[in-house]
Amino acid sequence: MTHHALIVGATGIAGSNLAEYLLAQGGWEISGLSRSQSPIAAVRTLSCDLTDAASVAAALEGIRPTHVFITAWSRQETEDENCKVNGAIVRNVLDALRGRGVNHVALVTGTKHYLGPFENYAKVAPQTPFREEQERLPNQNFYYVQEDEVFAAAAREGFTWSVHRPHTLIGYAVGNAMNMAATLGVYASLCKETGMPFVFPGSAEQWQAATDVTDARILANHLAWAATTPAAADTAFNVVNGDVFRWKWLWPRIAAYFGIEAADYPGSPQPLETKMADAAPIWDALVKKHGLKENALSRVASFWHTDADLGRQVETFNDMGRSRKAGFLAYQDTTESFTDAFDRLRADRIIP
Repeated sequence: MTHHALIVGATGIAGSNLAEYLLAQGGWEISGLSRSQSPIAAVRTLSCDLTDAASVAAALEGIRPTHVFITAWSRQETEDENCKVNGAIVRNVLDALRGRGVNHVALVTGTKHYLGPFENYAKVAPQTPFREEQERLPNQNFYYVQEDEVFAAAAREGFTWSVHRPHTLIGYAVGNAMNMAATLGVYASLCKETGMPFVFPGSAEQWQAATDVTDARILANHLAWAATTPAAADTAFNVVNGDVFRWKWLWPRIAAYFGIEAADYPGSPQPLETKMADAAPIWDALVKKHGLKENALSRVASFWHTDADLGRQVETFNDMGRSRKAGFLAYQDTTESFTDAFDRLRADRIIP
């Protein structure tokens, strides 16, 4: 039997890795809903503006997916706007698919479910490890709005659903706001080129505390598993690699990959957005010197997002017990999450 996956946000880090995973598994036809063309030849791109209901409806005319994977979001200036715009993205897609026999809808959110939105980020954190049954925080959060849109459509249409809450996503992607691997790869490359110390840019708490991340490939595996496993129906899940580490342990290993030394931690945050504010000309020269693809620094690296992840002043890691009990036993080594992503970024001439 062939499933038809509609991936909303098919060119992002989560969506593109999901497309690659499903194609490798076989038995999947894939349509991708996005502004830009998917670089994966087997993905049928349906171009639209996800925030425009008419645009989404036109792109989805005649499309009858069995499974919908929502991996897209759009950052706005305030959380009130985040709720309006990102709730509308989910609603626009599911409204356009009314009555078309969708079997399952999977929604990707994240650990901000437990930490709060950017405006209130990590001000009051629940006890670690984060568990899916913890109550929602009292403040606005666009993840909650997106969940509620899925729940309402499921009650109306009768499909099953799953919610997936990854931590920091690690994997291959270019031009994605959430890609720490590319950001750190660029930072390390600039340090190597200029002799600038490779300093951990985050907080003392993150340097010392236990934490975890989510490989985009294990997220893809998790999405496919939940969408096709009855025991996972109508459930929210954390999804992380399965190991726990400290940045003071991992940082020298990232440095070693690039053939540089990890600097001593200076004792306070050194935000990359500030440190790299004038680095664009240096990056452009590095691109030319090494014959890399001509991507602007702002397209390859998302310094602001990595600063937010590494600048937290609270411990952050997730429990995977709910997935394990339901039968998902996959594991990913975190060091290899980074080095595999670096390998691919090098192979595609994104970083030197």
